[in-house]
Amino acid sequence: MPPAKTSFVCLPCRASYKQPYPTPAKNAGSDQGVCPRCAGTLIHVGSAFAPPPRRDTEGWRVLSLLLHAGIRFHKSCCAGPGYRPRTLREVRERMTYARRTREPIARALVRPELP
Repeated sequence: MPPAKTSFVCLPCRASYKQPYPTPAKNAGSDQGVCPRCAGTLIHVGSAFAPPPRRDTEGWRVLSLLLHAGIRFHKSCCAGPGYRPRTLREVRERMTYARRTREPIARALVRPELP
């Protein structure tokens, strides 16, 4: 059976790649790889990731904000990764909520509904 694969993303190229899971012996514990297109850094995003279309600039900007906040798309035992915002408006609403309530930004971004 072939090894299991997971998703990696290159933000500058707006490209997603399926590659084998990173092994600590191969890259010293890093969750990053090398982009085959631009030789830039690939970010490990998880196996439950569905990339936005390449020309969807808003979708890639939202993805960039989520990744820089430390949010990934890993599956849980029985379900997918949970709620993730898809538009800049949803991101802005959650970041405003985080500032007002002093909740960590990463936790506010994955809230399905705001109180």
